[in-house]
Amino acid sequence: MGTSATGATSAQILRHTTAFTSEMLSQYELRRQIFSALRCKLLPSDQLTLKSLNLAVETLENAISAPNASTQSSSLSPCSKAPLFDLDPSFARSELAPTLFEELFLVHFLPVLQRLNELRLIILSSLSQNANHDADDYSISDISVVVPWSKLLSKMSGDQALELKELERNYEQILDENCRVFARYFKEVLENSDESRSVNPPELVFKQTEKGEKLDYHEDENIKTKELGLENGRYNPIWDEQERSVDFSSSSSSNSKSPPFYPQRVSVNILKKQDSSTSATPPCLVSDSETESLSEDNSANSCSFESDAYVEENNRDEALLENGNSPTRRQKQPVFADSCRSPHYLMADNGNPPGSGKHTPPKDFVCPITSHLFDDPVTLETGQTYERRAIQEWLDRGNSTCPITRQTLHSTQLPKTNYVLKRLIVSWQEKNQGPVLHQSDNHRVVETDHHEPMVKSVVPATYPNSVISQAAMDRTINELRQAITNLCMSEILSESEKAILQIERFWQDMNIETDILAMLSKPPVINGFVEILFNSVDLQVLKATFFLLCELGSRDETVIHTLTRVDSDVERIVALFKEGLEEAVVLIYLLRPSITGLVEMDLVESLLAIIKGRGEDSIKMCLKPKTASVLLLRQILQSDEENVASSIIGTIVSLKVIENVVGSLEAEWAVERIAAVGILRRCIQQDGKCRNTVADKAQLAPVLENFMATSDANRFEIVYFLSELVKLNRRTFNEQILNIIRDEGAFSTMHTLLVYLQTALQDQCPVVAGLLLQLDLLVEPRKMSIYREEAIDTLISCLRNSEFPAAQIAAAETIVSLQGRFTTSGKPLARPFLLKHAGLEKNYRKLMRMEQLHNNSGDFEDISEEEKAADAWERRMAFALVSHEFGLVFEALAEGLTSESAELWSACFVAATWLVYMLGVLPDTGIRGAARVCLLKHFISTFKSSKNIEDRTLSLLAFKSFVHDPEGLRDLTSYMKHILKGLRELRKSSQLAFEIMKLLSEEQDCSSDLWNHKELAQVDSSENGEVLSIVSFKDKFFSGHTDGTIKVWVVTGSNLHLVQEIREHTKAITSLYILQSGERLYSGSLDKTARGWSINNEIIHCVQVHDMKDQVHNLVVANSISCFIPQGAGVKVHAWNGQSKLLNQNKYIKCLALDQGRLYCGCHDNSIQELDLASGTLSSIQSGSRKLLGKAHPIHALQVHNGLIYSASTALDGVAVKIWSTRNYNMVGSLPTSSEVRCMTISSELIYLGCKGGIVEVWDLKKQTRIEILQAGTNGKVLCMTLDPNEEVLVSGTSDGQIQAWGWS
Repeated sequence: MGTSATGATSAQILRHTTAFTSEMLSQYELRRQIFSALRCKLLPSDQLTLKSLNLAVETLENAISAPNASTQSSSLSPCSKAPLFDLDPSFARSELAPTLFEELFLVHFLPVLQRLNELRLIILSSLSQNANHDADDYSISDISVVVPWSKLLSKMSGDQALELKELERNYEQILDENCRVFARYFKEVLENSDESRSVNPPELVFKQTEKGEKLDYHEDENIKTKELGLENGRYNPIWDEQERSVDFSSSSSSNSKSPPFYPQRVSVNILKKQDSSTSATPPCLVSDSETESLSEDNSANSCSFESDAYVEENNRDEALLENGNSPTRRQKQPVFADSCRSPHYLMADNGNPPGSGKHTPPKDFVCPITSHLFDDPVTLETGQTYERRAIQEWLDRGNSTCPITRQTLHSTQLPKTNYVLKRLIVSWQEKNQGPVLHQSDNHRVVETDHHEPMVKSVVPATYPNSVISQAAMDRTINELRQAITNLCMSEILSESEKAILQIERFWQDMNIETDILAMLSKPPVINGFVEILFNSVDLQVLKATFFLLCELGSRDETVIHTLTRVDSDVERIVALFKEGLEEAVVLIYLLRPSITGLVEMDLVESLLAIIKGRGEDSIKMCLKPKTASVLLLRQILQSDEENVASSIIGTIVSLKVIENVVGSLEAEWAVERIAAVGILRRCIQQDGKCRNTVADKAQLAPVLENFMATSDANRFEIVYFLSELVKLNRRTFNEQILNIIRDEGAFSTMHTLLVYLQTALQDQCPVVAGLLLQLDLLVEPRKMSIYREEAIDTLISCLRNSEFPAAQIAAAETIVSLQGRFTTSGKPLARPFLLKHAGLEKNYRKLMRMEQLHNNSGDFEDISEEEKAADAWERRMAFALVSHEFGLVFEALAEGLTSESAELWSACFVAATWLVYMLGVLPDTGIRGAARVCLLKHFISTFKSSKNIEDRTLSLLAFKSFVHDPEGLRDLTSYMKHILKGLRELRKSSQLAFEIMKLLSEEQDCSSDLWNHKELAQVDSSENGEVLSIVSFKDKFFSGHTDGTIKVWVVTGSNLHLVQEIREHTKAITSLYILQSGERLYSGSLDKTARGWSINNEIIHCVQVHDMKDQVHNLVVANSISCFIPQGAGVKVHAWNGQSKLLNQNKYIKCLALDQGRLYCGCHDNSIQELDLASGTLSSIQSGSRKLLGKAHPIHALQVHNGLIYSASTALDGVAVKIWSTRNYNMVGSLPTSSEVRCMTISSELIYLGCKGGIVEVWDLKKQTRIEILQAGTNGKVLCMTLDPNEEVLVSGTSDGQIQAWGWS
């Protein structure tokens, strides 16, 4: 009527209605309100319709979330693949669309399946009787006894196997034919556009041998079209997941019910009804392995029996598989989903019995890429389903096609998860878990002859009290079950939150039995808890949820496995922890994440906040949050990424969490104490400044008590921590800590360490031995101590064991640290301390200044007491080490010095130097000889070849200990040629080198070798006249000639190389002088000028010219004035501003020397005078002799050195060189040479005299004895000489223009 009135056709109304419905369903809130209203109108008893509605909602949500129309269509229309079953039924059924076959076809083939089951039961009837007999009076229909079909098959004869094979082959052919028939039927239904016409289902096809046995589908089976989801001949695929329980009566004479042959789900109401009838027989007595063989690929499973050996092998494989529990994913689903169990087992695991073999998943449950069960399945627009991670990686590699169909994808954005498939997988996993059998009050475990557990009911005791308590317990259990059901099934958040609080109260109030734990540990329940974590914002509920998950996870490993299956679950737990829910840290710890995973979670800030907090726990959990935080922090610090651990330790120290971690040393849990030890040890190692804080606050007794009860790895952690703790920068504090370690604890620490030392790993032994030795030496060393002997033996054996390089290095470093001096950061001070004794105090003083800056002003008030304690400890330790086995430690150190490992060599070198140095402090017991035999050649080699000045200086310190012994001095003298050059190089920078050279020079056998020279080069400059003056600066030599030329020379190897020649003076250059600052070179000439030269660059150039108004015969310069010998008598003092003054006019001066403002004059009459330039005072050092007739004997050369005046003249009385004191002008020595000395230069050890005939005499400065005579290749007079700054090269100039260079041989 409405149609004719409005003129609209039915098609238009349908289009408008469809558009309106689509618009409504596309809006999430409207869609949710519609479905909520529908649910409210349904009666509670109508669970079948309710579940169908839920399934429809879920399917619609998946379709709406699909990325394109093709995927939406494939999600809503699984019947589109039905024509494939007409073309190739077998391939479509087993490979292409097995799920569609089960959902669309298999429900129509139930009579065929039942007929097959009847025939199989006939074949196996005899086997069943045998199996029942073997079960020892337990009937196969007994609810508590499950007999695996694999046992029956193992007893099958050859004829029975062939007959069963033939039956299966015929069954495959019948299925193929029926698939073709029903594929055409479904096609006709889909093409039927006439709603008034009903399409009747076709008849089923049976064996050809049973043609008359064709069965009418409607008459023989009481299956309603409505119940199967068929209306008007159409199959409604949206109900393919509705939970239903359909029983099919057997046509045989057996009263037992046959199992369903298609995927079945059981509603909660049905289970509750079963719970009221405990005597009812469940409809699933046939084993799951048989069901699987019929519902999946029967030709490839249990029907292939060729031999008894094959059957036995199958049984073994099944036994291996039956223990594996397949973890499940999170979703709202019934937790009680197995109708095959007794009502008392509704909460127990509902997997198959052992040996059932139903652990091979259906092929549609397996990803074709990963070959594993789907965890997060996604269905592409092509209809193919893949694991999300696998297909995402496929797309990330640049592919844009479906891996199987190779069809191009319109969009590479993956759709939402296929929840329908996920729920099927979870259901299958639930049914295929291995049974968890508990020995409780109501059930006991019975072992069969094949060791397969079976459960048999036991009648409980019925005492009056037990009846009352059992009734109360039953009510509580029922409430718990209802709470679990609400948690898992309710779509209303408030109901699920209320269920959480109910379960928590139950847990707090009741003693948790094993069966209750099993109920709460099931994957669906755990997934319900996780759903709360994702959706709830109630703090109390979230805390209760974490409490329950922690309690369950700490007792049942499967809970942890369920939680870690899905990355998003773990991420949510971590996120809640970072948001401030501290209970979550306990669950994170129980999840046992990897170290890498912990680092990626970035938990450090939150962990430190809990550790630093007050630790008030609102809920008493299985583990305190602080304990879990300490344990996790310890794991993170074990990361291989050093920069990560270093950053975390820096944060711990900067936030001052150290004291809170120290508090964990007294924790109730031993594992927390050990973790705190590990954290503190790492902090001390990286930032040693916190060592004093730890030592001051730590209570070591609880840690020491843990030592006996913990593992070897933790024992070493404790020892390592203690050994690091006693590296304080105060010796007295170290000994206090050592006394605490020795005396605290319930056991003898030293004996415990001794026992542990026998079993410790090789790399750990040095640390243990070092701590044990320190504890033993807290008192004066006894003659015999088993602890000391064992500790030193261990150190030596580790040091000599080259198979363990790490242990060698640890042993050497331990010996170095035993010296007992440390910086604030805990680094050994042995090397700086030895360098200080060797004369290199600069680094030591700098280090000590830094130490004072890092300490409070009052920390070093009693330094002398600390030094005394350190010296006493050092003597005790050194004596114990060197006395062991008459210096056996020196042999081990000598072997370490031959190692190619730089780290090992360095540690052994410092240890050896320290012990050898201490031999000079300790009483001589003959050990010094053993040390010399083992180590002298190594010290010689280091001193000769090392480029490190500190290593060479430490070798000198060892030499010092040896040279005080006559035998050691003799042995060192034999190596003179190897060390002479190094001694000469170091004699100016190291007083120790000078002392050793002095000692060696006293030996008659080595004095000639010590000061031996060789000629390096000789150059002829006679074309420039006489060489009147030579001076040196850095690596250059400057010579002045009579023709006014200045030449610049460089000694390279054995050559004297001329680098510059300049002539700006017009007459002879009589003298060259360089200021001590090295800024200027001054030249004095007979042309009455003095010039200043810049010498800092490669080329010298004149920068100043001074008019001296008189000839300059000898020139010395001091800052703003110069003094020179004029043409006549006296000496002129000339200021650079042009003023001049003539002094000492009564004397004719021959030579000058200037030192500290005093001018020394050597005169023609052989007198020596001192002129104070500041006051003008004149003093006489040596009186001259005036001769009217005869030859004069002038003073040709003067040198001032170390407060002594050296004057050179002719040998009037056999003494050409006299030595005077600058303080009292007394003569203090002389050099008895008969040569006429014309020039002189002095080094730190030698005096060089330039004489007539080209001779240079070399005299010992201290002994004042002649050592050597150097002969120049000329007969001219040696007029001038100079030494390079290192006193290694001597250059002389002669009157015949020859320049000659000598060096050390």
